[in-house]
Amino acid sequence: MMKNEIKRNASYALLIINVLVVILISSNLRSPIVAVSPVLGDVRDALKLDNFQVSLLTSIPLFMFAACSVLVSRFSNTLGISKLLMYSVIILSFGLFLRITGSLWLLFLGSLFIGLGICIGNVVTPGYVKNNFPKQIGLMTGIFAVSMNLTAALASGFSVKIGEWTGFGWRGSLGIWLVIAALGLLVLILELIFNKKNPEQPKTALSTSDFNMFKSSQAWNISAFMGLQSLFYYCMVAWLPSFLADYHMQGESSGWVLFVIQITMIPITFCCPIIASKMKDQRIMIIFICALMFGSTMMFVFLKSEWIYVNAVIIGISNGLSFSLSILFFSARTKSSINAVKISGMAQSVGYLIAAFGPPLFGKLHDWDVSWNSSFYFLSAAVVLMFFFGMKAARNKYVED
Repeated sequence: MMKNEIKRNASYALLIINVLVVILISSNLRSPIVAVSPVLGDVRDALKLDNFQVSLLTSIPLFMFAACSVLVSRFSNTLGISKLLMYSVIILSFGLFLRITGSLWLLFLGSLFIGLGICIGNVVTPGYVKNNFPKQIGLMTGIFAVSMNLTAALASGFSVKIGEWTGFGWRGSLGIWLVIAALGLLVLILELIFNKKNPEQPKTALSTSDFNMFKSSQAWNISAFMGLQSLFYYCMVAWLPSFLADYHMQGESSGWVLFVIQITMIPITFCCPIIASKMKDQRIMIIFICALMFGSTMMFVFLKSEWIYVNAVIIGISNGLSFSLSILFFSARTKSSINAVKISGMAQSVGYLIAAFGPPLFGKLHDWDVSWNSSFYFLSAAVVLMFFFGMKAARNKYVED
């Protein structure tokens, strides 16, 4: 009787640790990138950056996602999920430290390590969810997405204020995220210690699979959808302060517009996976998402900064739905944990390669057309492509079929 109670308590403790791992890892996956945008002007002035160099602060992590995601999914077999997540947080912390040292090259090198650290977390966490919460995939995907977007919202809205409160300016705004990374590392160490002391508890190891994800048409549909919705999001994150400044909004106000976008995403990203996981297919959601995204780009073309907070809510709803649906596809469209990690690796490699070209192209089109209209027409075209691939990805079809 006592032995059963000890086992039950151990299971509860492990459950709490597993949930904390999901929350704290996901909290590190967007905020280090989103935090840059509101203080971009300060970074630009301090380090004398031009527009191309500014866009690299967003694009470098995305290129790292593209270059390393497939490699990360291959390492997951040998190293295990929890160890990979631990490496993720250590690499991310190193990058966060390098980025605030004040040197131009260390700024870019730090962005590279940040991209690698986030890449590992992005790829492995869906497999961690499927492995540890096989019957609560929708709920835990929602918690994963909410944690990510809540910290991103805080980064958007309070980035400037954090710099003022700490007295370190933009370095304080960007360096504060070392605290969240340290908490993530602490919980992962606790999980490692717990599993060593409780050998009977299930481990976060994965089975093996020889399935070639790149031969699956459904995997390509999911990857393209992931990439195009990310392209839309990161173009907004990278350039919203700049085009709102041209529309006569101040830097701190644009940070609050980003905050509204992120805070709107929170309830959406929680509810969407739960609802979507109960649907036979999600094509009706794709229609709704793309209609909202297309409408938001047209609002910028015709209304500029008028109704900006209404537009921010529209962007938040559509991006919240599209992002959480992308993450859900990794688990819901696969039959095993290892294939969930594999499609996560492929979709984020292909997807972020697509997304990485978004901010530079968006900015380059502005150089050609100072009204920003061409930049938004480019985003509109991306939404049309996203609709095409999203309708295919939303079908009730596994990548292995």
